[in-house]
Amino acid sequence: MPITDEIKKTLTDPTPLYALAGAGDLAYEKLREVPGKVEALAADRQGAQEMATARLQEAQGLLAGAPAKVTEAVTALPTDLKVLQERAQGFALQQVARAVELAVRAKETYDELAERGKVVVDKARPQTDPAQAVDLTQAVDPASEAVRPDEPLDAELVDETAPAPKKPTRARRSAPDATE
Repeated sequence: MPITDEIKKTLTDPTPLYALAGAGDLAYEKLREVPGKVEALAADRQGAQEMATARLQEAQGLLAGAPAKVTEAVTALPTDLKVLQERAQGFALQQVARAVELAVRAKETYDELAERGKVVVDKARPQTDPAQAVDLTQAVDPASEAVRPDEPLDAELVDETAPAPKKPTRARRSAPDATE
């Protein structure tokens, strides 16, 4: 039964669909901002060209002294393996902590997208009378209280004053007369 419970839970959980709808709504919102950003970039093109020229000159100055800096960095490397091992362990622990942080942020983002999608779906869904709404879990749930053909009817449902249904009978043919 655990497998069927998991399948039922998977099929009835709308959260992934809400997250997908939320992601689509967020993408639509961001795409609507693109034309304004393109216009702003076109206006800033001259300033960007000047900044790029300045950075290029700065990079050329750094490259001129690069061989000396590389030699200095190599000679400054620690030769003690214990120090290197401690640094590597510290770096590994930092990365594990970062991975946990990213997993938490991913879950939060997923939940936010699901909430956003639920709002989008609720807005798009036509409004119906709650009395006419069909509960899908009852329609799918085999443990619901629906009457099954292999179960006896409840005494409350059977009208005892009604006559019992009659079985169909066949009309008997009489033997043909011998005189005829």
